[in-house]
Amino acid sequence: MLISNSAEDTEEIGKKLGEKIVKSLPEPQVLALWGGMGMGKTAFTRGIAQAFGIREQVSSPTFAIINEYRGENGNIFHFDMYRVNGEEDLESIGFYEYLNKGLVVIEWSENIKNAIPLGAINVFIEPGENEYQRKIEIEGITV
Repeated sequence: MLISNSAEDTEEIGKKLGEKIVKSLPEPQVLALWGGMGMGKTAFTRGIAQAFGIREQVSSPTFAIINEYRGENGNIFHFDMYRVNGEEDLESIGFYEYLNKGLVVIEWSENIKNAIPLGAINVFIEPGENEYQRKIEIEGITV
């Protein structure tokens, strides 16, 4: 269990995980983020993007559903599944087509838990002891 006391800490933890993932490329990876509103899923993704050498601003794809980022160390396909309501929605956004293209980062994995591939890296983010603190648990890779 890792503890973050700020958005910057969360980004740094994401960056460390991203560095490990970059070393495993070109193998496609899926990173499933689990946690409620405001837990820092996008901040975590910003850290991963730093490790991938992505220079553009990383933001939540809430309305776009997917943001694509091209980096020096690989590509990230950042999904927000908050508004996705099942298999038909996943097919219509082309979710399965992205699984072999690079790192797929999924926010709101709770909404598509049956579609998360076996072998995915799971990151669980939950509230800590104050409004800024987060408890982060990573399964599927050691950071």
